[in-house]
Amino acid sequence: MNDASDLKTHSPTLRIGLIANRAHQDAPDSALVQLFQRAAKSIQALDIEWVVVGRTLDAIQTHGLLELCSPHVRFPYGRDGGLMKLAAHVVNSDPHNSIDAVIYLIDPVDHSSIFPEALALKRQCVIHRKPFLSTLAAACEWLELEALAAGGRDHFSDGLGLDLQHESIALIAHDALKQSMLQIAEKHFSLLDRFAHRYATGTTGSLLNQLACRMKGEELGRHWVQPFLSGPMGGDAQIAELVLEKKIRRIVFLEDPHVARQHEADIQLLERAARTVTDFALVVSDGEGSDRWLRLLHERLS
Repeated sequence: MNDASDLKTHSPTLRIGLIANRAHQDAPDSALVQLFQRAAKSIQALDIEWVVVGRTLDAIQTHGLLELCSPHVRFPYGRDGGLMKLAAHVVNSDPHNSIDAVIYLIDPVDHSSIFPEALALKRQCVIHRKPFLSTLAAACEWLELEALAAGGRDHFSDGLGLDLQHESIALIAHDALKQSMLQIAEKHFSLLDRFAHRYATGTTGSLLNQLACRMKGEELGRHWVQPFLSGPMGGDAQIAELVLEKKIRRIVFLEDPHVARQHEADIQLLERAARTVTDFALVVSDGEGSDRWLRLLHERLS
């Protein structure tokens, strides 16, 4: 028997909450299975403790993926408060009980994804600046970039979506966060400039074009971003259509969770579009996360 002084305690680098709607976990080719298959090398390169809601963990075991999901903590089924516990751990400041990121593979036609606990889970992630990854593409890219940040170099994927001269990005920010968007865009201007197309809603698009004029000159900068209508007037819906047509893969959407939003349905529509093409599109919803993601994406391309 080991003496207590010989025992070592270990805190993982990352604690990741994990849940998938039923349509994304049952089939052998479900998004949950694809997550562990596609991101296997990234997961192995990271030091993760998974915090998994009950039925999702059952599915992982059924598919023979438990080795990639270890170590793990089991939370109750959703109907027994699993999502509520995830939300509580997102806001917990104790590093042994907090959750650093949430992967919630959302089926856009599953009504449980609009339950109060599901909406609160996403909102608290935004407030506490923790990644909320609701599509397969978002989860895979985030895990790959985090593995890169941890020093991994042998885990890279096939580079899907990394040829930026053939890619498009949407840049959206609520009123209180437009200056944050401009700061992020200026800091990562050289990377954003590599995209074939940049899209934005209303005022954000105009401000970004003014920034581009300062950075590139008026001739090259004035049409740097293609502006759509403002969000309340339908700009989110215009961008959502391009996401559904797989013309926009990445969306930086700086949300202000502290104000009432009369066009909440339009915001949800855009996120729903990304979740409809879950293996293609991704959304980053906070400034700190966007800054880190763009920095690591630049490093990945280098």
